[in-house]
Amino acid sequence: MPFSFFNTVVSWMLKKRIHDIELFIKYPIDVQQEVLKKLLIKSKDTEIGKQYDFNSIKNYNNFSERIPARTYEDFFPYLEKTINGKQNVFCSEKINWFAQSSGTTNSISKFIPVSNSALENCHFKAGKDMLCLYLNNNENSSIFSGKSLRLGGSRKIYENNNHYFGDLSAILIDNLPVWAEIISTPNNSISLMSKWDEKIDAIIEGTLNEDVRSLAGVPSWMLTLINKLLEKTGKNHLNEIWENLEVYFHGGVSFNPYRREFNNVISNPDFKYYEIYNASEGFFAIQDSNDRNDLLLMLDYGIFYEFIEINGMKQSEKIIDLSQVEVGKNYALLITTNSGLWRYKIGDTVEFTSINPFRIIVSGRTKHYINTFGEEVIIDNVEKALETVVDKYDCKIVDYTVAPMFMKSGKKGRHDWIIEFSKKPIDKSNFEKDLDIALQNLNSDYKAKRYKDLTLDPLKITYGRNNLFYDWLKKRNKIGGQNKIPRLSNKRDFIDELLKIN
Repeated sequence: MPFSFFNTVVSWMLKKRIHDIELFIKYPIDVQQEVLKKLLIKSKDTEIGKQYDFNSIKNYNNFSERIPARTYEDFFPYLEKTINGKQNVFCSEKINWFAQSSGTTNSISKFIPVSNSALENCHFKAGKDMLCLYLNNNENSSIFSGKSLRLGGSRKIYENNNHYFGDLSAILIDNLPVWAEIISTPNNSISLMSKWDEKIDAIIEGTLNEDVRSLAGVPSWMLTLINKLLEKTGKNHLNEIWENLEVYFHGGVSFNPYRREFNNVISNPDFKYYEIYNASEGFFAIQDSNDRNDLLLMLDYGIFYEFIEINGMKQSEKIIDLSQVEVGKNYALLITTNSGLWRYKIGDTVEFTSINPFRIIVSGRTKHYINTFGEEVIIDNVEKALETVVDKYDCKIVDYTVAPMFMKSGKKGRHDWIIEFSKKPIDKSNFEKDLDIALQNLNSDYKAKRYKDLTLDPLKITYGRNNLFYDWLKKRNKIGGQNKIPRLSNKRDFIDELLKIN
């Protein structure tokens, strides 16, 4: 069969890349220094290159002393010049594409430059590496004998000043190489539909009779699609529809809250889950083993990595490169990229699980925590606590968010939760108590504030009605594969909006 031959040829071609991956695993610091050197040389004649005299930067110390670390807001004046038509400002390549990203459901969009080098040598290269690493670990795989179901964002691409703006997945689909189009489903016209409700129905119609062997997309939206598929077909498990289905490549949000639900709808015990870490700014890490949950940091994508240690909610003033990181510490991530971002604070935090090779887990967002009462609760605490209690009570979570209830009129504060369940716990009161205890066991600061209810009352959970979070996103025009629910917030804006429509 043609697809069997295609599977053999493509698998062989992809696995040739393993040698290069082994090289950067063996010489990680050398590879990163070479990446930085090439970025500086290539951009020495740009506006920013002349401003900081890239030509005279000889080593990492020169680089770190001369060029300031920046947030998106700090860097925007450079971006604005290119958005308005000026080239060669921060990148020597012509920037035609800007990925429009909010990171979460905040109303303010970010416009992230995407160069041709980033498309080819970062995003598409990473897509091939994702498959390469999977195939290297699963010799008998036949994923290329069928199709890969991709679930991305909507087109929303618009032109202004000869630039194109849209979410990253739409930009990638618009520029997909031929080989990737051959193995993908649904077709581009469906993948780039802007109305999410219609898009889900079209994907079901367009893929139901395909031989789907792999899935790729954000867990929350993939689960929405799967549940619609099962409802339409009357099946209990996805592998009853696609019997050759073997792997799901996921990223964008933590998989922990969704793992149990996926295991319920995919009954094949040999089914694999592979996590990736990518963003509009670049592709950073890929799971490289069937049996690990951490990710291999990819060091030859034209991205130079730096880190700021975070202790609790406090960031160190010192910025370090890869050679100085330590296992078990939490770091804010900075990147310098082949799209022209220079010492850019991406807003994510990572923790190293290994330094030989360099493997990470994504531990959260620098702005996603609750520290209203000095409790310093981060997303990792919350997700581990939920995982413990959900297992105990055999319930299923669709989505959730947490915010503080502030002290007022002599009343103590607390954490307010809204959780939408597809299967609720039988005993809500004990579920609340156990979740509160689990959170205390994971976070000593929260435990101190909860001691004898002196500062904080026990957390309170409000059950979300069916489709609460979906309806909220729809109301905010945030339906789509790249939009996410804000898990933690120090303000009540999100939770109060949800309570009004609950």
